[in-house]
Amino acid sequence: MRQLSNYLRQITRGTFSSLSVRNYRLYYIGQIVSTSGTFMQSIAQAWLVLKLTNSGTALGIATALQCLPILFLGPYGGVIADRISKRKILYFTQSISGVLALILGVLVATGLVKVWMVYILAFCLGVVNVFDNPTRQTFYIELVGPDNLRNAITLYSTLVNLARIIGPAIAGALIAVFGLAPCFIINGISYVAVVIMLGMLRSDELIITPPVPRAKGQLQEGFKYVVSTPILGSTLLMMAIIGTLTFEFQVSLPLIAQFTFRGDASSYAFLSASMGFGAALGGILFASRKGIQPYKLVGAALLFGLAVLGAAFMPSLMFAGLALVLVGICSINFSSLGNSILQLESSPQMRGRVMSFWTVAFLGSTTIGGPIVGWFAETAGARWGLALGGLAALIAAALGAVTLRNLQAGESATAENE
Repeated sequence: MRQLSNYLRQITRGTFSSLSVRNYRLYYIGQIVSTSGTFMQSIAQAWLVLKLTNSGTALGIATALQCLPILFLGPYGGVIADRISKRKILYFTQSISGVLALILGVLVATGLVKVWMVYILAFCLGVVNVFDNPTRQTFYIELVGPDNLRNAITLYSTLVNLARIIGPAIAGALIAVFGLAPCFIINGISYVAVVIMLGMLRSDELIITPPVPRAKGQLQEGFKYVVSTPILGSTLLMMAIIGTLTFEFQVSLPLIAQFTFRGDASSYAFLSASMGFGAALGGILFASRKGIQPYKLVGAALLFGLAVLGAAFMPSLMFAGLALVLVGICSINFSSLGNSILQLESSPQMRGRVMSFWTVAFLGSTTIGGPIVGWFAETAGARWGLALGGLAALIAAALGAVTLRNLQAGESATAENE
């Protein structure tokens, strides 16, 4: 019994090791509040667009507009993240995000909202995310250091997916009783928690990467660095394919909820929360894992694709929710592995730019994929909109396997010549 107790204690310590760091713990608390609000808004915004238009294509356009700035300006956001204090950037981006949410909440509450207004605010939020996303991704290592980086990323992903459960559950209840407006207003207020926690961080305990001096050609330098580093290039290619067509759940799941299972906002909330529960469970399972090898990313993409295909053809809402638990587990495994590989394989002076490319692949690609999935779902059926993402993940896994095999063959040939 004592041995079992010691074993469980070691597992727990490894799973939550980065939370022992005070700065990360404070940042984590702020994100719990804010990220739950973000998913409340995600549910409400998707349902608002469907309510205003009854169109999957319109929903895809709203999602695409939110990611359009990232697609074109994302790498520049990485340059800024390398040049300026990440803490200062986050003060600004988190505050503006809160203001945008409050504006949308007021428009909905007053009955003045039109779909074009949703489009404009989604686009503005996308501009903020150009700078916010690469900054947040590279802030983890300043909070916890390289040894705890994988754990910090996985725990943060777990947080995001717990919020995927909490946010939709609250949103479903609020929408049923009070309508859509409170979801946006509460999300806007939730950003106050992040700003407070950022102010409470101890500067002397941050492991700050020295800012890169302003110079010409830094964006091109980042591109060349990624292209010349096969592991980084392969990881980003896989993420671009999966980000474009697989991580389009904010488009495919509302359509399945409404058109396949004849449900309402609570049905979509159930599907989203199911996937969030799976991802949270996966985060706990994978948080203490140490090995980060590229071949594991290929396997993660393969399993992700198979899980999504299974979920696409479940016969009922309940079975679809159960399948999405597995999708969530696979999604966090893939995303946390890819994120960790990119950060640990990048030089500190290039990390912001590398992670901005990750943001483009992960979020910016939605600009292309959102309308495609929405249109495909309208044309072939809602199930096929989700299934398209599963097929994309399988293709990404195959390409990753070929790249990895070629890389290993090249290394073997070099070793033989030496």
